[in-house]
Amino acid sequence: MLTWVVILSTVLVGIAMILCLYRLFIGPDITDRILALDTLYINSIALIILLGLYHGSALYFEGALLMAMLGFVSTSALAKYLLRGDLIE
Repeated sequence: MLTWVVILSTVLVGIAMILCLYRLFIGPDITDRILALDTLYINSIALIILLGLYHGSALYFEGALLMAMLGFVSTSALAKYLLRGDLIE
C-alpha cells in the first residue's frame, strides 16, 4: 500500500514541477520567476524524499537537507539582489 502511495505522490509532485517550469519560463515578471524557482526547489526536495522512502535509504534525506539549505541561501541572495541591486554591502 505504501509503495502505491509513494508512486502516486511522485507523479503528482512531477506534475507540480512541470507547472513550476511553465511559470519559470512564461512568468510575466521576475518576481514570479524567482517564486517559481523557489517552489521548484521545494518540489525537488519532496521528490528526493519520496525517492528515499521508495528505496528505504536514509542517504536521500541527507541530500534533501543539503539541497534545502542551498535553496534557501540562493533564494535569499536573489531576493537581496532584486531589492538592493548588490549582494555584498
